[in-house]
Amino acid sequence: MRLIDLHEDMAYSSQRVDVVNSSEQSSVELLRSLGDVTVFSVLFPHVNTMNEVSDFLTKQYRTFSTATFPSREVLIEQIKFYLYLERKHNVRIVRKYSDILSGGVTLLLAIEGTDSLTDPMDLYFLKELNVRSIGLTWNYDTKFAASCMSKRDFGLTGSGESAVEICNELRLVVDLAHASRKTVLDTCKISRKPVIVSHANTSKVHDHVRNLDDEELEAVCKTGGTVGLTAINPTLSDSPSIDDIARNAEYIGSNFGWEHVSIGTDFLGISSTPKGFENVSKVRELSELLGPHADDVLWKNALNVLKKIMA
Repeated sequence: MRLIDLHEDMAYSSQRVDVVNSSEQSSVELLRSLGDVTVFSVLFPHVNTMNEVSDFLTKQYRTFSTATFPSREVLIEQIKFYLYLERKHNVRIVRKYSDILSGGVTLLLAIEGTDSLTDPMDLYFLKELNVRSIGLTWNYDTKFAASCMSKRDFGLTGSGESAVEICNELRLVVDLAHASRKTVLDTCKISRKPVIVSHANTSKVHDHVRNLDDEELEAVCKTGGTVGLTAINPTLSDSPSIDDIARNAEYIGSNFGWEHVSIGTDFLGISSTPKGFENVSKVRELSELLGPHADDVLWKNALNVLKKIMA
């Protein structure tokens, strides 16, 4: 089968999981068994700590969460890790759009959050390091944008606007996962290219701070972008299952167009999984639930967006 997964935390989880051979959530071997797969392989350049922020995040996600602080050294080490996978384990890093079409397992490097960046000019540096997707925020406000966890939603800053403009210039993907409502609307208003939300669900299906309301969904869709529906349990329902992912797909597809629905599992970045969707091989079961829309949701929609941005 063919799959584009818009969010997996391989590098971060490689500290505790065998991401090459494991059957836990995702691994190179599980991905290879599926067929032609492109994974947005996340750079999460942070060091974990515990403080009042971690208490807040634990309450929001209803599972233990740590706070983090950014580290450029960790960013470099995670990029080196993906280069190691490319050298040793028969995967390829996406450097240009056509690499996605080459078959097998390809990794598109995606930074989650701009905390570790000094200024928008760092994006030129990141492109040279083969990073192709830029997540403006994680669970903290940055000098670029407000997070969905922000106490005061200030949206994009001047530096954030410059970052979006440079992403458009360099054909880098702008990712609005974890972004505040105003950040989403501000970014969609100024971006000349489609934007993505790599891993989120819809607030109309289940109310959660990480989920998108209808105005945000409409704004993303008007850019020609796509939303990667995710396996983060608290964003799905009180008794999360694979059926909830299909329900979110149906909601966006029916109300905004099926061409805007994709998948961003967040595998290897979550502590528990929905019932029936325990690892990436379960996309076969999700495919059955999606019916005639399966190939579009799992592959074509994200591919079309990437072509508009990168080609």
